[in-house]
Amino acid sequence: MAASIATSAFFPSSSYAKPSLSRNSINGGSKNSKAAKFTSKPVNSSQSVRNKSPIKAVPKLTESVPVPTNCISTNSNSSPCTFYYQLPDWSMLLAAITTVFLAAEKQWTLLDNWKPKWGDILADVFQLGRIMQDGLVFRQNFLIRSYEIVSDKTASIQTIMNLLQETALNHMICAGLMGDGFGTTPEMSKRNLIWVVCKMQVFFDSYPSWGDIVEIDTWMGPHSKNRNRRDWHIKDYNTGKTILRATSLWVMMNKQTRKLAKIPEEVRNEIEPHFVEGMPILDEYDSKFPKLEGLDGYNAEKHLLRGLTPMWEDLDANQHVNNVKYIGWILESASMEMLEKHELAEMTLEYRRECNKDSVVQSLTTVYTDGPQDSEFIHCDHKLSLESGPTIVMAHTTWRPKADHVERKEVVNLNEAASVGV
Repeated sequence: MAASIATSAFFPSSSYAKPSLSRNSINGGSKNSKAAKFTSKPVNSSQSVRNKSPIKAVPKLTESVPVPTNCISTNSNSSPCTFYYQLPDWSMLLAAITTVFLAAEKQWTLLDNWKPKWGDILADVFQLGRIMQDGLVFRQNFLIRSYEIVSDKTASIQTIMNLLQETALNHMICAGLMGDGFGTTPEMSKRNLIWVVCKMQVFFDSYPSWGDIVEIDTWMGPHSKNRNRRDWHIKDYNTGKTILRATSLWVMMNKQTRKLAKIPEEVRNEIEPHFVEGMPILDEYDSKFPKLEGLDGYNAEKHLLRGLTPMWEDLDANQHVNNVKYIGWILESASMEMLEKHELAEMTLEYRRECNKDSVVQSLTTVYTDGPQDSEFIHCDHKLSLESGPTIVMAHTTWRPKADHVERKEVVNLNEAASVGV
């Protein structure tokens, strides 16, 4: 609408009728008028035959052009007779411009009213994270994507462990503790110190599925003189149901010498204001790992996988294999049948040394049960080591039957009972 008004102001839609100025109409005016200069000179008969219309002289720029009498009309809809009267109506042009600006302002107002609604959704669900509970607990939400699930459409164990690591780093950023390193504080960066995890316990209450939104809370706490604790609690964003509880212990290592180091007092002063006092979310697992070579149990099986080497994407910013990759190597030595019918319920990891890009690793898993062959829960003890001998990780996992597998088993038992009754 505004564009059409502006166009009509410059290019009127009415047709332009070129006026004809006859000699009589011009002479009918004042004798002192300069309009007489428009009168053509007399011509002979031959010229009048060739030129049926008189040739008019072009007026000088300094001379004014009189308004023809036959163009004066009281009808406002009549078309002007000269180009002078074809100039745009400035009031109409001003009205068109005003209309355009008003329309634009209305559109911006609609956009401003719409932005907060969409922004609220993003801020509440998929923001970087926010500090809560007196600035001590960090919360962040994540969407489970299609490339983060396994065949049963639930999030993989590696996906969940990566989310734990991501929230820990983002907590350091939002708390203002991030220096120029990978999760290091400014005082740690000055001393070439980095954080390394030495122990982790994870309890899986359930698993999120593709498209679910998970809400992760994490916080730090004291443990001992040279160890700090970090806990996580994952819940379903929509239902509030607990998905995972995890706790971990962290120590410091010199980035250059690759040896463990004490926590300097300057670093402790940086992080202590962000500690949450109290017990961890899980009771610490204090039992020692058994020797896998002499492990006895019901239906004990051993699975050994050799020749595991890290790829480029397995290395993190601290120039060693990421701790989540160790979990992947541990699970690779488990049987496919167990992974199809069971899901991980508990996991305890004890990291003993780092692994670099040139390491060659082997994974040993011993599978056993605490009861008869048809026991529901399966236990696994894992040992991840260099092929040259030193141990990298010791782990213990407990597996429970998947819900769909239990349902299928109950259906089979009912069918068998019905057939026996018949």
